[in-house]
Amino acid sequence: MYLEFYQKQLGEIPEFLEKYLKCPSINRLKKIGYFCGMDYASKNIYKFQEKISRYDHSLSVALMVWKLTHNKKATIAGLFHDISTPCFAHAIDYMNQDYEKQESTELFTQDIILNDQELMKCLKEDHIFPEEVISFKDYSVVDNERPRLCADRLDGIILTSISWTKEISFEDIEKIIDDIIIIQNEEGQDEIAFQKAKVVDRVIELNDEIDEYCHSKEDNYMMSLLGSIAKKGIEKKLFHYEDLYSMNEEEIIKLLNESSDEEIKELLEKFYHITKKEVPEIDIPNLKKRRIEPILLGKRIKKN
Repeated sequence: MYLEFYQKQLGEIPEFLEKYLKCPSINRLKKIGYFCGMDYASKNIYKFQEKISRYDHSLSVALMVWKLTHNKKATIAGLFHDISTPCFAHAIDYMNQDYEKQESTELFTQDIILNDQELMKCLKEDHIFPEEVISFKDYSVVDNERPRLCADRLDGIILTSISWTKEISFEDIEKIIDDIIIIQNEEGQDEIAFQKAKVVDRVIELNDEIDEYCHSKEDNYMMSLLGSIAKKGIEKKLFHYEDLYSMNEEEIIKLLNESSDEEIKELLEKFYHITKKEVPEIDIPNLKKRRIEPILLGKRIKKN
């Protein structure tokens, strides 16, 4: 409900983008959850308001970029930015011990794009070379280093506030989308900025709430637990690491559930049924900080 309203605020899907949404590598993302596999986790820990996928996120990032820039290449790069998201997303970064950047799973972006023949055909029709959209970090509106804002980051704040923290309202969404503009930041890069102080203050509040959730002992433990389960699945040869990038989460979960391995069964039992009281404190080194310092009327808001 909130997701539908949000994407409607971003505007209609431009005609050129529609054919990309039918490509296999984009469609796979419909069964890759936005919340890193936690849709399958214990309902004692997570109670998401809406089912949100990486496809939903990719589409809304693309729509935001198009609304702000009307740049076709940047919009397509925005759509592709999560194309290499594996099953369980950042839980696999935990498995790889990439706690700070959480970017270890982006390595296959180029291979996935180049191997999707339908996608390559779409690019050819639009006279776009693959290298012009593979490196989404070349478009600062799509992706930017923290604490700067970009479409990926702002969309993440809105989606997480919709389904996980449940702190956002229809009015919040409407005001945020109506207020955002593109300006050049201190380094001459395009960056998403705000025009009204009340709106930017609300976005910072929403982001800080999310940061607390992502640094909670419950989320730290569950992300690490799912990373451990995935690692065991690979060690026991239920699937290969590369399969996480080509299969979907339902398929991987099915393989894990059907396993007769006692260690995997025990880990899954915890993952599916653990209560908050049973969650232990674990130490996660250099866990990613979700700090933002947005721009308001040309001036960056610095946090203490």
